[in-house]
Amino acid sequence: MTPSVMPEAARKPSSGFDLKLYGPFLALAALIVLGTIVNPVFLSPGNIGNVLTRTAFIGIIAVGATFVITAGGIDLSVGSLAAFASGVMIVVMNALVGSMGAGLPVILVGVLVALGLGLAAGLVNGLLVTKGRMEAFIVTLGTMGIFRSLVTYIADGGTLSLNSEIRTIYRPVYYGGVFGISYPILAFAAVALVGALIMYRTRFGRHCAAIGSSEDVARYSAINVDRVKLLAFVLQGICVAIAVVIYVPRLGSASATTGLLWELEAIAAVIIGGTMLKGGYGRIWGTVVGAVMLTLIDNILNLTGAISVYLNGTIQGVIIIVAVLLQRGTVARR
Repeated sequence: MTPSVMPEAARKPSSGFDLKLYGPFLALAALIVLGTIVNPVFLSPGNIGNVLTRTAFIGIIAVGATFVITAGGIDLSVGSLAAFASGVMIVVMNALVGSMGAGLPVILVGVLVALGLGLAAGLVNGLLVTKGRMEAFIVTLGTMGIFRSLVTYIADGGTLSLNSEIRTIYRPVYYGGVFGISYPILAFAAVALVGALIMYRTRFGRHCAAIGSSEDVARYSAINVDRVKLLAFVLQGICVAIAVVIYVPRLGSASATTGLLWELEAIAAVIIGGTMLKGGYGRIWGTVVGAVMLTLIDNILNLTGAISVYLNGTIQGVIIIVAVLLQRGTVARR
């Protein structure tokens, strides 16, 4: 591949300061300093563990979103899919208790159902985008409404609650851990590590960046654009399913409000982390930092009490706008 068509993610960094690469880490460091000044409790192991555990859901979903956005797409259905998969998972496990009893096999079936739904949803989104030749924004906007409506219908407008015996067995998946590290944090770390290996060490990751940089050039370079895009959406669906598996034992319930605005937070984490919204440049570790930053902002607001936590969405919105403006400024200078 000649330098003129090389995807941005594959180019050597310039000799100057790379804002997209180091900016998120500097912002995270600033937030940590601010949190420490605001409240000494901020750096306590309990608070840090709580922040990272709460980050796991959005962080795992955001890792999948990094591939979709790097390839020039977007997925607005992740929050609704999380709600739908959670609801179906709970219904299936409750139904199996009568015949299989409350035990690990029921939970394993529920996990497989969630993973199957995530994979199928990603496949549907990907096929509509690639074979249906539709914009990803329109496709996922439509499936967002479909998934949210389906879980509302299944719950009859109320809440789906997990059987109490099953929840007791399943509860440690969220609240338990190893050596003081909770399972959601370990799952987040594992997903991020695998995502980084795929993004930086495989042909698929390089092809995502190439397609996001220029889909036409990617086609001329013999890249199977449709297959790469399809796999990116499938990967996103699987990441949503993994998040659901560790989310359900937290509350043991699902409703029409489950996963509300998770798509905004996932996209925000990706953009804050330095991935270009227009595609062509993806940073998995930046996404991880972006997800942690969003949770830290909420945590700091809770610890200070000076600013209402209801303004968290406003602050996130401002951060997204600033991040995109900084990206445009960086691109313009290049």
